[in-house]
Amino acid sequence: MNPTRAPWLQAGKPSLFTVGVRMECPVPRESLPLVVDDLSTFAKSLRAQLLMHEAPQPPGHQTLLNMLARAAGHRNLQTLQARPPAPRQVTPPATAEHSDIVRRTLRLFDDQGRLTRLPVKRSLQLMALWGLWMRFDAKRPYREREVNQILTAWHSFGDYCILRRDLVTQKLMARTPDSSIYTKLPARPGEDAMALMRALRQLGV
Repeated sequence: MNPTRAPWLQAGKPSLFTVGVRMECPVPRESLPLVVDDLSTFAKSLRAQLLMHEAPQPPGHQTLLNMLARAAGHRNLQTLQARPPAPRQVTPPATAEHSDIVRRTLRLFDDQGRLTRLPVKRSLQLMALWGLWMRFDAKRPYREREVNQILTAWHSFGDYCILRRDLVTQKLMARTPDSSIYTKLPARPGEDAMALMRALRQLGV
């Protein structure tokens, strides 16, 4: 550990848990589910954020909540709180032919086929893009506003910009130099991507 960073994390200093227990600021209690897809990745992301916290004291309550939200794949706490109530999670039948990455990606979608969160793990992010790519029609061009509307309809964590950008960088969609027109590219999904899209179609949406 870099001794110049996060001195309160060094040996002999109060732990985050101890400091948290001693906090006296009254905070309204609310039930806010935080789903962690990969605990190891979550822990690494949170640790990296804590090490970047250069203040001599541990992060405050609000800062720590934002760190936790980001480690779970959300932009910040406000984005997490702004999520619409999650519909009943209905993962399509997980049969033996589904690979581990397909099963884990399906858990990112709700029973309406919407992507509910952006996982920290990049491989899951890329797999989830196929669930959005399938919502576009290859036979027509889209204006940027239309792309945003479709992505907004098919995800619930409020960041269509990053999804739109990833669809382009992963060559699932193309756009004109001025970003005014988008088209769906005839990509070739692999076996796992095909299985994911079949499972999402089973939801009937």
